[in-house]
Amino acid sequence: MISYRNSIKRFIDFLAAAVGILLLIVPGILILILIVYDSGFPIFFRQTRVGKGGKDFCLLKFRTMSSRKLSAEGSFDAGDTSRVTSVGHFLRRTKLDELPQLINVLTGDMSLVGPRPEVRQWVKVYPEKWKLVHAVKPGITDNASILFRKEEELLSRSFQPEETYRDVILPQKLSLYLEYVDNQSLFKDCEIIFRTLLIIFRK
Repeated sequence: MISYRNSIKRFIDFLAAAVGILLLIVPGILILILIVYDSGFPIFFRQTRVGKGGKDFCLLKFRTMSSRKLSAEGSFDAGDTSRVTSVGHFLRRTKLDELPQLINVLTGDMSLVGPRPEVRQWVKVYPEKWKLVHAVKPGITDNASILFRKEEELLSRSFQPEETYRDVILPQKLSLYLEYVDNQSLFKDCEIIFRTLLIIFRK
């Protein structure tokens, strides 16, 4: 288990991210063009998230919303899709907006599979649980991402979306994160990746 958590998992992450970036160069360029044509620059969305050991890092995504300074600093627009661009709706629905995180995997800030990284605002709400979660690198996908793949829809129907996220959704996510930390394995990672791809291609 220890060897997989460290050297083996890092090797798989690095190799898969490198191959993925090479294979997705052409689709990535098309996405860049679509974003610029639809809503101009910037192309990427950058936001400070909390990673392994509680250290901050810059998470990358293709930009799907109109720009706002506070978003990069960790503001939270729970369930608010009013700023999502035309191309952004497509990128979010297909999860293509997440592709730049392969760069985060390549640099070692993230893993292919692992608990999704949060902004500092929500880490402060349940610090003791997050301390345990941050024993591993955050990931592009995990069981919580699959379970809450329609999170925005849930929050948009709530009269108090921030409270719903803090008191209902986030505790469930943390339970799944902690379960992953305690039981991670190569088999489980492959299973999560397969389930994630299955959901994406079913759309």
